[in-house]
Amino acid sequence: MDIFSYLVTNTNQVLGLLLDHIRLTVIAVGLAILVGVPLGILISYIKSLSRPILGITNLIQAIPSMALLGFAIPLLGIGTVPAVVVVFLYSLLPIIKNTYIGILQINPQLIEAARGIGMTRFNILYKIQIPLTLPILMAGVRISSVTAVGLMTIAAFIGAGGLGFLVFSGISSVNTAMILAGAIPACILALTVDWILSLVEDLVTPMSLRPGVLKNKKKEKQQRRIKKLIIAGTFCVLLGVFGGNIYQTYYQTSNIIRIGSKQFSEQLVLGNLLKELIEAKTDLKVESHFGAGGTQVLFSALKNGDIDMYVDYTGTILVDILKHSPETNEKQVYKICSNEMKNKHNILLLSPLNFNNTYALAVSQQTAAQYHLSTISDLANVAPFLQAGTTLEFLNRQDGLPGLEQAYNFSFANVTGIDGSNRYIALENGNVSVVDAFTTDGLLKKFNLHILEDDKHFFPPYYAVPLIRSDILKKHPELRGIIASLDTKLTNTTMQELNYQVDELHQDPADVAHQFLVKEGLI
Repeated sequence: MDIFSYLVTNTNQVLGLLLDHIRLTVIAVGLAILVGVPLGILISYIKSLSRPILGITNLIQAIPSMALLGFAIPLLGIGTVPAVVVVFLYSLLPIIKNTYIGILQINPQLIEAARGIGMTRFNILYKIQIPLTLPILMAGVRISSVTAVGLMTIAAFIGAGGLGFLVFSGISSVNTAMILAGAIPACILALTVDWILSLVEDLVTPMSLRPGVLKNKKKEKQQRRIKKLIIAGTFCVLLGVFGGNIYQTYYQTSNIIRIGSKQFSEQLVLGNLLKELIEAKTDLKVESHFGAGGTQVLFSALKNGDIDMYVDYTGTILVDILKHSPETNEKQVYKICSNEMKNKHNILLLSPLNFNNTYALAVSQQTAAQYHLSTISDLANVAPFLQAGTTLEFLNRQDGLPGLEQAYNFSFANVTGIDGSNRYIALENGNVSVVDAFTTDGLLKKFNLHILEDDKHFFPPYYAVPLIRSDILKKHPELRGIIASLDTKLTNTTMQELNYQVDELHQDPADVAHQFLVKEGLI
């Protein structure tokens, strides 16, 4: 599907995410202006504060955005708040610095003359310093705003929405049209924001600082009128965006349940299955936080009350959350997970779904034939000559590569961390020879990969299981039965086919979920 077809087919989704992106960016940059301008004025008056304040904002700018987001999640949870806070912090430096520099570059003799005629410090600031600083200050605001539009794509990592959702979903499913559907509107939005702010800059810049303007007053008045109309129209659009969001938040979603998901295709499909099933069978409104992050992000959000439910996997809960050693008995794994999650975290495990999305190692058909590979034990004999590309999570989990190498007594010649679908592309291009995979991954079918048998049964069972806070289930006990209707419907083969429809056929996860529920007679 090309970009134009995708935009036509998914117009409502793209527009919704665009409005989310605008809302988040306006909040972040607006806060940065409210904080940054006073700080810039303050350090221009109290010189001793300039070095520490500029030093701190420079330091924040130097921290990688994903690292700063990682620090914010444990404190602020997931969703809008941490995304806005991170972008707000990154937006401060240009605004503070340009305000400070703008005030310092004003001719000191002009300030002395103002004092000489009896003007107070506030009058000097309000009538002289701020007007003369505005061109430089607005340049800082423009830089911050354009940067914020691009940086706000990280909001998708923690379920806050925005155009980054399309970009990262497209990367995970190797869907170029989806990537462009997120990237192109973000680029246009950044250029539009810069243009609108340039109009604001022209309007607020004093006439005396614009040589040649006074020679053609009539033309200038017409241009100013047009600029004011454009800015007023933009303001009305923003009022509509925020007004609609406030209405939806406080009036339309009073009876809600918040469902999260991880970032890969299967999780997006599962999240949409739960969303549509619950909304069809109850009067609840589902607030979706799909693609909100990895295991620890979602578990922390569930534990802290930022979300009410999400689907995880029994093996992941056992090893990554509860920190147990891998266990291969599926009933024992579920029992341990169920008991400890309830007793330690007040989180309940519902009935597991009927598919086991366990880890696997996969190679191309050519590599399998060349080295006669059918099991991981076969791979262990030739691993020192091969390069592997694995997800970062698999690279660092005890039920991932570290434990696997220990159990089979081998190590690869080189291992590269490659998240998402990019590892499959690296395998197809010959950059790596082995990748980690999930047994229900639709990309296995797309790339026609050979899955190696785990002949020593190292990987624990990874049955998908809905996690829900006990207070939510107590409030809405009907959810147990509604979600249980999925138990026998989702087999390994079925789940791989649903994933294939997203990954290869580039269908929207919501559409895939809807078609499946209709086909199975669940809605």
